[in-house]
This record gives sequence, C-alpha cells and structure tokens, in this order.
Amino acid sequence: MAERMADRIAAVRRRQFVGRAAELALVGSLLTAEDAGAVVFLYGPGGVGKTTLLRQIASLGSEAGRLVLRLESRDVPPIPASVLAALAAAAGCDPAVEPLPFLASLDDLLILVDTGELLAPLDRWLREDLLPALAADTIVVLAGREPPSLAWRTDPGWSGLVHPVRLSNLSDAESRSLLRLRGVPDSAQAGALAFTGGHPLALALVADVLAQGAESFTPAATPGVVTVLLATLIETVPSALHRAALEACAQVLTTTESLLAALLEVEDARDVFDWLRGLSIIEAGPRGLYPHEVAREALAAELRWRHPEQHASIHRRAGAYYRDHFYAFDVSQQQQVLVDYVFLHRSNPILGPFVSSSAGSGMDLRSMVASQARDSGERAVARAMVERHEGPESAALFDHWMARQPESLLLVRAADGDVLGLIATIDVARATAQDRAVDPAVERAWVHLSTLEPLAPGEVAGFFRFWMQADGYQSMGPVQMFITLHFVRYYLATPRLAQSFVAYADVELWGNIAAYAEVPRVPDGDFTVGGRSYGLFTHDWRSMAPLAWLEILGDREVAEEPLAQGASTSVAPTPTGISRSLTEDEFSAAVRTALRGLGRSDGLRGSPLLSAPLVTRRQPGTMAEAEDVLRAAFREAAARMEASPGDRRAFRALHHTYLLPAQNQAKAAELLDLPTTTYRRHLTLGVERITQLLRQADADAR
Repeated sequence: MAERMADRIAAVRRRQFVGRAAELALVGSLLTAEDAGAVVFLYGPGGVGKTTLLRQIASLGSEAGRLVLRLESRDVPPIPASVLAALAAAAGCDPAVEPLPFLASLDDLLILVDTGELLAPLDRWLREDLLPALAADTIVVLAGREPPSLAWRTDPGWSGLVHPVRLSNLSDAESRSLLRLRGVPDSAQAGALAFTGGHPLALALVADVLAQGAESFTPAATPGVVTVLLATLIETVPSALHRAALEACAQVLTTTESLLAALLEVEDARDVFDWLRGLSIIEAGPRGLYPHEVAREALAAELRWRHPEQHASIHRRAGAYYRDHFYAFDVSQQQQVLVDYVFLHRSNPILGPFVSSSAGSGMDLRSMVASQARDSGERAVARAMVERHEGPESAALFDHWMARQPESLLLVRAADGDVLGLIATIDVARATAQDRAVDPAVERAWVHLSTLEPLAPGEVAGFFRFWMQADGYQSMGPVQMFITLHFVRYYLATPRLAQSFVAYADVELWGNIAAYAEVPRVPDGDFTVGGRSYGLFTHDWRSMAPLAWLEILGDREVAEEPLAQGASTSVAPTPTGISRSLTEDEFSAAVRTALRGLGRSDGLRGSPLLSAPLVTRRQPGTMAEAEDVLRAAFREAAARMEASPGDRRAFRALHHTYLLPAQNQAKAAELLDLPTTTYRRHLTLGVERITQLLRQADADAR
C-alpha cells in the first residue's frame, strides 16, 4: 500500500521531537507493567508542549500493541453522550451499538485526551462512571493546564493509579536540539535560547520566523516573548495576504476555508489556508483551524493596536458571515454559530466583561441545553429556584403561568443533566385580562403594547418573565451567557415575533448591556413583586428586524463608544410630519436597516428615514402614508440603478437580496451565478449606490 501523507507527517514529528525523557519513561513503564491501569495528568502552561508529547505517547502505545484513542476536547461538547460517542467512533464502534458497553469490552486501551481542562464539568463523571467501567488495564493520559482536582488526589480508590506530571520548559541542550532539527543555524541559537528560556512554543516560533526568510533572529529587550516573536513572524511571512490570514485567524473562534475567504475577501483561500495549517502556532480540528491561545491573544492585541481599521474590518466581515449562515444551519448547530458570534465581542468595553465572565470557568456553552421539564419533580425544582431567589409572591406568579402557559418553561441543563437554571417565556399576546390583573409585570408590558401599532393575528409578544441560574440568580457567568444566547436564538428564530420583553432585577448591572443590545428600558415600566423592584426592557422587531439588529450589534462590537453607534434606544414611535436631518452615518445605517425591512409590510416601521426631508416633503398624514412614501423612494432609486449600465451588476445583487430577496445570501449568489465573495462585493456596491441616490434625493428635498 502506498505511503499516506499522515505517515510522512508523523515520521517528521518523531524525528523532530526532543526532550521529555522522564515523562516518556513513566508512560513506557506503565504500558509494559503487569498491572497497567493508570491515569496520567500532564499539566502545564500554554505552549509548553503537551500536544506534542501526546503524539509521542500515541506512538509508544501503538508500538506496545495498544489500541490508541485520541480525544481533542475542543471538538467535543463536555456532555457524557458526546464524549462516549467520540471515543467509540475512534475505536471503530458501529453507531447503532451502545458506546459504553462496547468500550468496556476492549482490553489494552490507551486513551489520550488533549485540552483536558475543557472536560472539567465532567470531572466527577470521568472519575466515578466512565473510567471505572473500562477494562482494568486501561491507561488514560489527560493533558491540560490544571493539575488533577483534589477529588482525584484524595480518593483512596484511585491511590496509586493517578500520576500527576508537571511539564516545564526544555533544558538548554534540549532547546538546542530542537532548533537544530528545525534548521536554525548554531550562530542564531544563543540569542534564541536567551530570549525564549526554553519555552517550546517560543522556540518553534523562532524557527518559523527564520523559515519565512529572516536572515537572523535578534531578540528584543521585552518580557513579551511570544508577542515579539509573533510580530517578527508577521513581518517575515510570504505576502500581505498571508499576514492578513494569520491576523484574521486570531480574531475568530475557529477558521474554515470558506470563512477565511470571506475575511480576506478572496474567491479562493485554499493555498493560504494550507499555509496557516502548517504553522507551529496553529492547530486543526473538525470545525477548522485555531491558533494556540497564547498566540491568539498576542496577535489580536497587536492588530488592534497597530491597525484598528483592519481589526474592525475583520470583525465586521466575520459578523456578516455568521449572520448570513445562521439560518442555513439546523437548530442543533445554531447554538454554535451564536457562540462564534459572541466570541467576536470579547474585547468590547461593554459586552466584553460579560463574555469574559463565562470564560475560564471550565464550563463550555456547547455542553448546556435548554429543554422542557420532564416531570412534576423538575417543575418543583424550578419553582423552588424562583422562590429561593425572588420570594413566595413571585413563586405564586410562577405557578399561575405554569397553569396558563406550561410550555413556556425551559430548564437549562449541564452535561450530566443537572438543572443549572430556567427560562420561562410568556406570550403576552395570549394573556387575558385576568392574567394581567394577577401579574403586574405582564400588565406593564400590555400597557406598553397598547401605545404601539396593534398586533396582527398570529404575531407574538414574548416576555422572558422568569430567568435565572440556580446559583447566583441573575449575576454574570457562563449560565447567564447561555441564557442570553437563548434570548438571541429566540429573537432570530421565532416566527412572527413582533415584540420582546425582559425583566431585570439588577438594572444597574444589566442596563448598559441591554442598551448595547438595543433593548431599551420601558418608560414607566418598572414593577414590584414581593418587595423587589424590576426594570422592564423591550425591543420592537417590527421596527428593527433581526438581521438589521445583528448588523447594529456588529457596528457596536468594534466601536470605542458602542452606545453611540447605530439606532437610538428610544422606544417612542417616530412622529410623522416632523422633519429631522440625519448625519451621514445615521443616514447610511438607516438605509441598511430599511433595506432589510422592505420585504415586510411593517418592515419600515420606526425607521429614522421617516422623519427625513426625503419623506416629510410629501407631508404624509399618517405613519402608514410615510412608510409608503419611503418605500416609493427606494423603488425610484433602485429603478435608476437598473437603468444605468454601470450600476446594473450592483442592482442585481441588491434586487436578489432586498427587493425580491432569495432565502439567504448564499441562495442569492447562486441565483446570480457568482462566487459568494464576488456577490458580496457587488452587494456592498449596491448598498453604497442606493444610499448615495437616496441621500441626494434627501438633499434635494430640503
């Protein structure tokens, strides 16, 4: 049989591996011992070489006749069923067979787990359920940043079976060997050793820098070893496109070839994608490429400082990519798209702390699910949670809504099924006069609805009436991040959603985040239950459709003053007949938002353009008449584009996206028989051109 590429890659890795003799000796002794069952914890800081060592251990295991199963925790949600399925698949198990009995039947297993800290939510399950069920000679090696938990070290049953091994930097001799094997001349080694201190990732980066064409390596007088090395690497890459690819990869959670093409605005990113995959700081997983965390943060911080416009541009393109692809995924995958989208906001001055509060907790948002209560016992758990945090009066209201709209309750569950929190979403449109008399929160929401255009039959007014985590109530953290992502998914996926409401107990904590998310506070909407006051917040989805809303969030994500970007947070309806000149930025943002609403009868409701001279010069008497005038202005501008040979390609992209929209942008590109990147370029030109024409019409009306 012909040699496979994987065999060649593995052979090169073996030849270039240095050091770790003691660690390999320990594992080697366990593999050949008569009573071979063991759990080895390899732990150390980022970049210290855990993944590289696991590859060598895999080779040792194969040579010893072991069945080697590898699990990269980044690629598997920390849910028992997912971990079992991944391990069973690696062992060749038929998907129709129960995975745990199959794994338990296998002797001579060597299980290697990388990025083990992400399995922290399953620590007890691993210790008490999975590993005890496996054959007695099973060896498990978990590589991560943290040492084994206290439970592993103090449980007498695991005494003698657990081996904690802390990885440190390489010695000078080992470092020289690594550099020599990677082609670094002896003349450049002294400076590299002094600079890196034997840190394996930094040493590999030195080799990368020199491999890209640098004549020599001169260390800088700074403690930011990896940061300086990455900056040097950026300056020595083959081209500006390669540099942009490296920087773009650091901004997003994972990078696929199609996402990279969108970020770089090229039609074919295959070559540069393959180049990225070959760098020592880049890892590959089932969802795409991702940089080492140390490298990611250094690259992201450096680009934000050096080229803020490029940083913002990458984030906008990534946000557009996620928005365009959200509806193309099924419900089970939409959660991951939202996680990717939220990751973009990690450096934002308002949302950043919220995003950061869910990181480093050992809880993966992919491991949580929201599902219906299974029985009366779980509903009792939910009620007890409400009473514990909000008191008996609120618990009585919870009982009322569970009797009236029982399907409204969802429980947030951990990987092992434990209840972490709850969300109860009431449809205010279905509330009766008796409901409103019982619950002051729903009464305030109803009063606000009465000031707006009446709901059409079938339209939904959703109210996140009860939402909390079991521990911490409405404080920030990973459970609240999951709940917030559930809110977003509800906004994007609920058919005929007209209005949404949410009540915050701590308005000071959540007020800025709500304003950032374009969910303003309802005037006179506050209410009191059981002596506790709550603020009522809302969003009118008839005035600002979900995709337009996401676009505003994208603008705010990279803004120094996020709340100054995009739409106003006022909930008051726009009066007709009052003319107001918009700034250039306000006008452009309003056009983009209006384009997304053109296809709906109520899609222009609340548009700032309704108060622009473009509309008010016609003196419309009602809001509906103003919307008709604005819609006619868009039609006139589009007709001018269609008639102009120079605008025709841009018009066609605009036509299939907004005027007679396809199902999504991918379908629009298909209708136009264009690559996605070319389609997006034409669409950008189309939006710019129709904005220009409308702005000119607005100026002529003054």
